[in-house]
Amino acid sequence: MVSAPHEAMHRIFQECPGLFSRLSDVLGLELPPLTSAEPLTVDLTETEPLERRVDTLLRIETRNDGPFLLIVEAQGKKDPGKTASWPYYVTYLNNKYRLPVLLLVICQYHATAAWAARPLTIGLPQWPTVTTRPLVAGPHNMPVITNVAEARKDLALATLSAITHADNPDVDAILKTMSVALRDTPESIAEPFVELIAQGLGNRPAAQQWRNLVAVDLSFYTSPLSEEIRDEGRAQGREQGRAQGRAESVLLILGARGIDVSDATRDKVTACDDPELLRRWLVRAAFVTGSEEIFGEETIADR
Repeated sequence: MVSAPHEAMHRIFQECPGLFSRLSDVLGLELPPLTSAEPLTVDLTETEPLERRVDTLLRIETRNDGPFLLIVEAQGKKDPGKTASWPYYVTYLNNKYRLPVLLLVICQYHATAAWAARPLTIGLPQWPTVTTRPLVAGPHNMPVITNVAEARKDLALATLSAITHADNPDVDAILKTMSVALRDTPESIAEPFVELIAQGLGNRPAAQQWRNLVAVDLSFYTSPLSEEIRDEGRAQGREQGRAQGRAESVLLILGARGIDVSDATRDKVTACDDPELLRRWLVRAAFVTGSEEIFGEETIADR
């Protein structure tokens, strides 16, 4: 099953095809100036019943050296099957489009990045017929961006950096930098980056940190993530309101029946945020003879 981080690591190139022109500098790859980039179909299926798909495929135009194809693969863990599939992607696309092909692999783990960077050879040990050399971006070589001005300079690169450094000990500072950088960015531009970072963090603890930052720093956005956070807040507010109403009803019934309510009982009832527990206390309030009896077998001391 494809994970959210997997999608984010390559989808950012679909959202921002020109990102590779800046990433190539980070990776130390000398290329002529790039003039354009467009997504192509990721379906590499042949006529026989064998389906193969790359994650993202772009046709990159350069100013002087002509076009080439860029395969972007998001790799979450080591996969022995890639030893065969990655060379196939490269040779198939070269044959189909008659263009040079570059394979870029995006990773979030150091071990996976080291594994992905190994040359893949087809042929005899003494004479490899085909060698595939993936270009790898990951936590080992992506910059850690904690400067707001630097993040604003290239939001796509900063977003990919945040995704690849999802397990970095300084991820809180990285995410705070991104939230501040996106705060003054037009919503239509910022929204994809907000969502991609959320996807890229997956179920890591940092994901909740990003949700908190979106809720506070980017609360005026209407992205799917911010709307989800607002819906959760509204639901929580309704739940709290229901609990508060029941707590008031418990005390009201006890008072109407002339039962003295101790400070300890009042504090316990008003502090409770469990609507179901308050419902039970509300039922008991109609017939008990002492305020502490609403707690049933519980006593104030027990709590």
